[in-house]
Amino acid sequence: MSTPLTTSSVRTAPLRIFLVEDSALVRELILESLADMPGVDVVGFAAGESDAFAQLNANPCDVVILDIALREGNGIQLLRRLATEPSQAESVRIVFSNNVSDAYRRVVEPLGVRFFFDKTTQFSDLQAVIEQLSNGGSGNDIGG
Repeated sequence: MSTPLTTSSVRTAPLRIFLVEDSALVRELILESLADMPGVDVVGFAAGESDAFAQLNANPCDVVILDIALREGNGIQLLRRLATEPSQAESVRIVFSNNVSDAYRRVVEPLGVRFFFDKTTQFSDLQAVIEQLSNGGSGNDIGG
């Protein structure tokens, strides 16, 4: 079970991240960025809902970064499925998508999403949150 991420906790283990992104170009950009961050370990990635759900059930992580539009299924349905899994209760969920309307934000918030970023304009915000989380912070002071 993962340690809750609070401003007072000090992480001794790497922050385990799972990425759900169907665009190979965007996925590689994110993976390269995360590989350069100390205290971060990408434990897997998937391009579709079913594969992501199976991998996350087999290997829970600290952070799930996901897109709404996927090759198979969608991120909202994946979030609904994860919300019912006790092993995923403590994972930080981050939506990183081009679908950034307020309607999407209202749908994903009750599904445990803490951060919601626009792929086209908020890549640095995503990086800042991951950096804070990897240092034991809550990331609460970074908007999305």
